[in-house]
Amino acid sequence: MLIAGFPAGAWGTNCYLVAPAAGEECVIIDPGHQAAQGVEDALKKHRLKPVAVILTHGHIDHVASVVPVCGAHDVPAWIHPEDRYMMSDPERALGRSIGMPLMGELTVGEPDDVRTLTDGAELKLAGLDLSVAHAPGHTKGSVTFRMPESADIPSVFFSGDLLFAGSIGRTDLPGGDMDEMLDSLGRVCLPLDDSTVVLSGHGAQTTIGQERATNPYLRQVAASRQERGADKTSAPRRGM
Repeated sequence: MLIAGFPAGAWGTNCYLVAPAAGEECVIIDPGHQAAQGVEDALKKHRLKPVAVILTHGHIDHVASVVPVCGAHDVPAWIHPEDRYMMSDPERALGRSIGMPLMGELTVGEPDDVRTLTDGAELKLAGLDLSVAHAPGHTKGSVTFRMPESADIPSVFFSGDLLFAGSIGRTDLPGGDMDEMLDSLGRVCLPLDDSTVVLSGHGAQTTIGQERATNPYLRQVAASRQERGADKTSAPRRGM
């Protein structure tokens, strides 16, 4: 398994290229602000051929390079339908008025081929198996991607802006909702094995076990679910 990741642009958003091995097909996850050159560098370094771009959600820091990357390689972009509008209207997604400056030089819009992600979908791309889970809270159309463990490789969980090392995604932008975030943390993250590697939209790599033990949001969601039989939870009310 090959996973090449790098932080890109003004927001330091993690972009990932995932392939069975060097020299094979790959998928690109979240090519955000100023990520296009980093993608090309990684493709060349590892001799990869992209077959798709897949998006954890529609915020501009995760999708700003979708059009040039998809266009350069004639590949589709996959996104949840509730976040699709954000590719063409990032100001509305961030609660800004039309015409306000947004990092100046950004070119927004959709690639030629846009496909739909749905909860529970099983994507088979580039020789990879990726399970999709709808995980609203940060945005209405946020999703995560998980690859199953195999041989000596643990399961890998691309959490987007749902779960970070030590924190969670913010919920104060349009489409954000703390109750939905807490539900997604309990429904999507807590059932995963402790050994699951978490590769998030921002920040360092972690594991579900580490977050279960130390992340204040995940700990309180877990405690509340245990106490209340998986009903609605109470937990800290602020994300990153």
